[in-house]
Amino acid sequence: MSAAKLSSGPERNPDHGDLLPESDEDVGFTRLDRAIVWLGKRLSLVFAAIVLVSFYEIVQRYVFDSPTLWVHETVTFAGATLFVLGGLYALATDRHVRIVLIYDAVSPQVQRWLRVVHHLFGLAFCSMMLYASWFMAKGAVRAPWGGWRLETSGSAWNPPFPAFLKVIILVAIVIMTLQFVLHLIRDLRHPAPPRENDDV
Repeated sequence: MSAAKLSSGPERNPDHGDLLPESDEDVGFTRLDRAIVWLGKRLSLVFAAIVLVSFYEIVQRYVFDSPTLWVHETVTFAGATLFVLGGLYALATDRHVRIVLIYDAVSPQVQRWLRVVHHLFGLAFCSMMLYASWFMAKGAVRAPWGGWRLETSGSAWNPPFPAFLKVIILVAIVIMTLQFVLHLIRDLRHPAPPRENDDV
């Protein structure tokens, strides 16, 4: 195998559609995955905003002795939201946790069926999470007597961030379920790509 091929990263085989990414860069596998990657790369800038806002709070608190009411809860909500959406990004770019000691040691065909099993377990997980997150989100936006009301934090500032976050979790689980379905269809429809060392 040539050095150029080793350094170029995974190549797209036209016979396998979206089975492999174009390069080592996070690109996603399906249109939904690519949309998630596009959005995720832009939302990652929010981490920089979190650092700046946290620095502002430190200066206000320890230099001017004037702590804010809103920074801690805003930063916590923003960070939690990004971590929830990070699960979608990890699945979209195939960077979730897997036991590579086993996965990398087997043939591409076995890898394909390991992915299928993974998707089925993922769908089972999502079905349970959908059930739980539906009732969690419903309780956060609906009062026991049936009226609409947003669950708040109960602090002095009392923002409705808990309600927003629980709805975001529900939406994220719905999207993740669709991701697993699309990935399952992809791996059932496409044959396994050849291993790189087969060309040596």
